[in-house]
Amino acid sequence: MDWFKRKKQTLTPGAKKELPDGLWVKCDNCGEIIYKKELEKKLYVCPKCDYHFRIGSKDYIAILFNEGTFEEFNAHLMSDDPLQFTDSKPYIEKYRATVKKTGMNEAVVTGTGKLEQHDVVAAIMDFKFLGGSMGSVVGEKVARAIDRSLELKQPLLILSSSGGARMHEGIFSLMQLAKTSAKLALLGENKIPYISILTNPTTGGTTASYGMLGDIILAEPGALIGFAGPRVIKQTIGQDLPPGFQRSEFVLEHGFLDLIVHRHQLKQRIARILDFFAHQNPH
Repeated sequence: MDWFKRKKQTLTPGAKKELPDGLWVKCDNCGEIIYKKELEKKLYVCPKCDYHFRIGSKDYIAILFNEGTFEEFNAHLMSDDPLQFTDSKPYIEKYRATVKKTGMNEAVVTGTGKLEQHDVVAAIMDFKFLGGSMGSVVGEKVARAIDRSLELKQPLLILSSSGGARMHEGIFSLMQLAKTSAKLALLGENKIPYISILTNPTTGGTTASYGMLGDIILAEPGALIGFAGPRVIKQTIGQDLPPGFQRSEFVLEHGFLDLIVHRHQLKQRIARILDFFAHQNPH
């Protein structure tokens, strides 16, 4: 029967429309497709579900500091390879490739700046640099930021975004926990405020040192905060973990945070906390 046979092509497929790369972003939480320019205006917070996208040190500097006031110091410091560590490839190759890709020398940016009317010293971590891992130079830059805070008698902010200690450097990275913790004790002795800001994720040695030593500890909504990851804990204890385990809201409920602050309100809330400290301890 000829009428069942297609004799010719009657429809021609239209040309596939390609969207420019990077024009749209999909929310990891709710799946909403968001116009990237709109997401930038919202400080990378999903307008539908309020999910806080992971952002870098440059973005946080722009959010927290008055325009043009942030001045970086110790940007030249770079890591070495004390153990000649190799896994899938030599650590030094991986490190140099990350420097080239990110345009950064390390996983933390340190500097001074003005947050509303307050002069502060800050260390801002960046997860895109080897997972924000804390190697010997990250610890040294944080320690020098603490020294600068002591020297200038200015409050210290540390914003953490880290997978923990950089195990490529072995004991050299682990010693940064003790070094930075001891330095922070000097701030307490001199009554200089230290505000710790935890973002997604803050885990491992970062949590076990300066992340949890703030006079005030803040976190963004939904941030993963803990020492070992939830998968490791579940495998170790052989039990299911409670809903929301190690997220900001769970950590706050169990007394390890002072406040969860939405990214849109972060600068203003920190400024009010600094107002309080300035009133309590005028220099």
